Amino acid sequence: MAEGVRIDKWLWAVRIFKTRSQATEACKKGHVTIGDSVIKASREVHVGEIVKVRKSPITKSFKVLALTGKRMGAKLVTDFAEDVTPPEEIELLEMQKNMRWSVREKGTGRPTKKDRRDLDDFFEW
Repeated sequence: MAEGVRIDKWLWAVRIFKTRSQATEACKKGHVTIGDSVIKASREVHVGEIVKVRKSPITKSFKVLALTGKRMGAKLVTDFAEDVTPPEEIELLEMQKNMRWSVREKGTGRPTKKDRRDLDDFFEW
Protein backbone atom coordinates (compact mmCIF):
# COMPACT_ATOMS: atom_id res chain seq x y z
CA MET A 1 0.00 0.00 0.00
CA ALA A 2 1.04 3.62 -0.32
CA GLU A 3 3.11 5.55 2.19
CA GLY A 4 0.04 6.59 4.18
CA VAL A 5 -3.76 6.68 4.24
CA ARG A 6 -6.00 9.69 4.84
CA ILE A 7 -6.84 9.95 8.53
CA ASP A 8 -10.59 10.23 7.93
CA LYS A 9 -10.53 7.10 5.80
CA TRP A 10 -8.48 5.17 8.40
CA LEU A 11 -10.76 6.24 11.28
CA TRP A 12 -13.77 4.99 9.31
CA ALA A 13 -12.04 1.76 8.24
CA VAL A 14 -11.10 0.75 11.80
CA ARG A 15 -14.63 1.51 13.01
CA ILE A 16 -13.91 4.50 15.24
CA PHE A 17 -16.63 6.37 13.33
CA LYS A 18 -19.71 4.89 11.63
CA THR A 19 -19.32 6.96 8.48
CA ARG A 20 -16.45 8.66 6.74
CA SER A 21 -18.44 11.90 6.84
CA GLN A 22 -18.50 11.72 10.64
CA ALA A 23 -14.73 11.17 10.68
CA THR A 24 -14.21 14.16 8.37
CA GLU A 25 -16.51 16.33 10.50
CA ALA A 26 -14.62 15.36 13.68
CA CYS A 27 -11.36 16.43 12.00
CA LYS A 28 -12.90 19.75 10.93
CA LYS A 29 -14.10 20.43 14.47
CA GLY A 30 -10.64 19.74 15.93
CA HIS A 31 -11.58 16.52 17.74
CA VAL A 32 -8.78 14.47 16.12
CA THR A 33 -5.11 15.04 16.96
CA ILE A 34 -1.80 13.37 16.25
CA GLY A 35 0.92 14.32 18.66
CA ASP A 36 -0.39 17.58 20.03
CA SER A 37 -1.53 19.04 16.71
CA VAL A 38 -5.07 19.22 15.44
CA ILE A 39 -5.14 17.69 11.99
CA LYS A 40 -7.14 18.00 8.80
CA ALA A 41 -9.07 15.08 7.32
CA SER A 42 -6.69 14.91 4.37
CA ARG A 43 -3.57 14.34 6.48
CA GLU A 44 -1.96 10.95 5.99
CA VAL A 45 -1.56 8.67 8.97
CA HIS A 46 1.48 6.38 9.29
CA VAL A 47 2.23 3.19 11.19
CA GLY A 48 3.32 3.82 14.78
CA GLU A 49 1.52 7.15 15.24
CA ILE A 50 -0.83 7.75 18.16
CA VAL A 51 -4.19 9.16 17.06
CA LYS A 52 -6.30 10.86 19.73
CA VAL A 53 -10.05 11.20 19.16
CA ARG A 54 -12.17 13.37 21.45
CA LYS A 55 -15.52 11.70 22.02
CA SER A 56 -17.17 13.44 24.89
CA PRO A 57 -16.48 13.10 27.80
CA ILE A 58 -13.13 11.37 27.13
CA THR A 59 -10.27 11.39 24.65
CA LYS A 60 -9.55 7.94 23.26
CA SER A 61 -6.06 7.14 21.99
CA PHE A 62 -5.25 4.61 19.28
CA LYS A 63 -1.87 3.37 18.06
CA VAL A 64 -1.74 2.75 14.30
CA LEU A 65 -0.53 -0.83 13.78
CA ALA A 66 -1.26 -1.11 10.05
CA LEU A 67 -2.83 0.95 7.29
CA THR A 68 -6.07 0.26 5.49
CA GLY A 69 -8.56 2.21 3.46
CA LYS A 70 -11.24 -0.47 3.38
CA ARG A 71 -13.77 -0.99 6.14
CA MET A 72 -13.41 -4.29 7.95
CA GLY A 73 -15.23 -6.56 10.35
CA ALA A 74 -14.94 -5.71 14.04
CA LYS A 75 -12.82 -8.79 14.76
CA LEU A 76 -10.08 -7.59 12.40
CA VAL A 77 -9.75 -4.11 13.91
CA THR A 78 -7.20 -5.30 16.51
CA ASP A 79 -4.74 -6.01 13.68
CA PHE A 80 -4.87 -2.37 12.54
CA ALA A 81 -5.43 -0.28 15.69
CA GLU A 82 -4.55 -0.71 19.36
CA ASP A 83 -6.50 1.14 22.04
CA VAL A 84 -3.93 2.89 24.25
CA THR A 85 -6.35 5.13 26.13
CA PRO A 86 -4.93 6.04 29.58
CA PRO A 87 -6.71 4.46 32.58
CA GLU A 88 -7.64 7.93 33.91
CA GLU A 89 -9.84 8.51 30.85
CA ILE A 90 -11.56 5.14 31.32
CA GLU A 91 -12.20 5.97 35.00
CA LEU A 92 -13.77 9.27 33.93
CA LEU A 93 -16.15 7.39 31.65
CA GLU A 94 -17.06 4.93 34.43
CA MET A 95 -17.64 7.82 36.83
CA GLN A 96 -20.03 9.44 34.37
CA LYS A 97 -21.94 6.16 33.96
CA ASN A 98 -22.35 5.98 37.74
CA MET A 99 -23.77 9.52 37.84
CA ARG A 100 -26.77 8.63 35.66
CA TRP A 101 -29.01 9.17 38.68
CA SER A 102 -29.44 12.83 37.70
CA VAL A 103 -30.97 11.94 34.33
CA ARG A 104 -34.76 12.13 34.10
CA GLU A 105 -36.65 9.04 33.06
CA LYS A 106 -37.67 8.94 29.42
CA GLY A 107 -41.26 10.00 28.86
CA THR A 108 -41.66 12.00 32.07
CA GLY A 109 -41.76 15.29 30.17
CA ARG A 110 -40.30 18.59 31.18
CA PRO A 111 -39.73 19.37 34.86
CA THR A 112 -42.37 21.46 36.59
CA LYS A 113 -41.46 24.72 38.33
CA LYS A 114 -41.31 22.86 41.64
CA ASP A 115 -39.06 20.17 40.12
CA ARG A 116 -36.77 22.90 38.75
CA ARG A 117 -36.55 24.63 42.16
CA ASP A 118 -35.79 21.30 43.84
CA LEU A 119 -33.05 20.59 41.30
CA ASP A 120 -31.59 24.08 41.74
CA ASP A 121 -31.56 23.68 45.53
CA PHE A 122 -29.94 20.26 45.25
CA PHE A 123 -27.16 21.37 42.92
CA GLU A 124 -26.43 24.64 44.74
CA TRP A 125 -23.21 24.43 46.78
